[in-house]
Amino acid sequence: MAHKYLTLTAENFDQTVKDGVVLVDFWATWCGPCKMLGPTIEEIAEDYEGRVKVCKVDVDENQGLAVRFGVYSIPTVFILKDGVVVNKLIGLSDKEEYTDILDSLL
Repeated sequence: MAHKYLTLTAENFDQTVKDGVVLVDFWATWCGPCKMLGPTIEEIAEDYEGRVKVCKVDVDENQGLAVRFGVYSIPTVFILKDGVVVNKLIGLSDKEEYTDILDSLL
């Protein structure tokens, strides 16, 4: 099954997040809580397809982005609107916490 989320890198980050509502999950393959959050991110990507861009950034492969956004703990999820960070959630959160924020921005 193809993922509904986008994989972001330094090369495509700014262009991808500049318009609309975007959820960005900073994660790593070795991170247990990140693996636990993965299915929730997939569900959100499916539920909000066409309305919200759901993206993931592997912090090991994109350390510059992690530094730029001050990511010191993962998972960290940023929610942006038109390129501006409007919310940041660190650690595991319930799906409802993410969707409540997204719904308020749509």
